[in-house]
Amino acid sequence: MFKTHPIFKACLLSAVLATSFQAQAQAPAAPAAPAQAQDNIKVVYHMSEGIPQASRGLNNIRNHLDADPTAKIVVVTHGLGIDFLLEGATNQMEQPFAGSIAALAARGVEFRVCNNTLVARKIDASKLALEAKVVPAGVNEVARLQAREGYVYLRP
Repeated sequence: MFKTHPIFKACLLSAVLATSFQAQAQAPAAPAAPAQAQDNIKVVYHMSEGIPQASRGLNNIRNHLDADPTAKIVVVTHGLGIDFLLEGATNQMEQPFAGSIAALAARGVEFRVCNNTLVARKIDASKLALEAKVVPAGVNEVARLQAREGYVYLRP
């Protein structure tokens, strides 16, 4: 049998590795999953200022969903911010909010109302829009969504 020289072995190993790396580099890449399928944007809209803010906010949310239909949106309300979610609420032009709330809920938007506000203002939860869900504390809900669930904060 013949002996192979150590330098020859090193050259042969280098050639094999280079060929392997070149083959991997030329192999077609697997298609990437769409970015939105991997990481939908989650946004909490914080409303506490009453009817004018609610009108702006609902318009912002419609525009947001038109630009990104996969966005996960939660509206958290407290203080005067709950007023648009009360039975019979209208905007500054006397147009009811009910249709806008229902349309946005149909697109996946969630509406959350502060129970502390309901208690302080002596409002029965039955006076809220059907789409609204009562949470113990609005400000706590905003903080929880941001800190624990990765929501981006927006205040219209």
